[in-house]
Amino acid sequence: MKHALLIPLAATFLVANSFAQDRIYRCGNEYTNTVPAGQKNNCKLLEGGNVTVVQSQRPAAAAPVRVATAPQSSQRVDAPEQRSRDSDAKQILDSELKRSQIRREELLKEYNNGEPDKLGPETRNHQKYLDRVAELKANIDRNNSDIAGIQREIGRLAPSSNSASKY
Repeated sequence: MKHALLIPLAATFLVANSFAQDRIYRCGNEYTNTVPAGQKNNCKLLEGGNVTVVQSQRPAAAAPVRVATAPQSSQRVDAPEQRSRDSDAKQILDSELKRSQIRREELLKEYNNGEPDKLGPETRNHQKYLDRVAELKANIDRNNSDIAGIQREIGRLAPSSNSASKY
């Protein structure tokens, strides 16, 4: 009886070994079990384990990228138009700054010095409350960083508009 169980097991082992992979070579980015004559120097034998290669579709050709170039002397903008563009940029930045400051006030009010009010499911699950507090703190920090960046941009605009009026 014991031998009757071992015979199918041994047969299974022999069949499984007959499906083992032959030698596998890597030729650049290709894997093959036969080395083309012209690529013998470029191919390396891989050892230790089976190799599975999944073919995928090649990516579609990307659309050509347009690179912005500096305006040539024939495309220069006259001083009044540049001042107009600068004032438009300043107005946009001012409105962004106001919006960010309003958002900061809302976040600080909700944050309540690190002790915001608990919402419904947070009364039973303290970790949800802690996660929300951490998210609020991260949002406040991000908003402060945004405000600082907008103020830097406004500072960069101000000297250029003053120097344009000198000429």
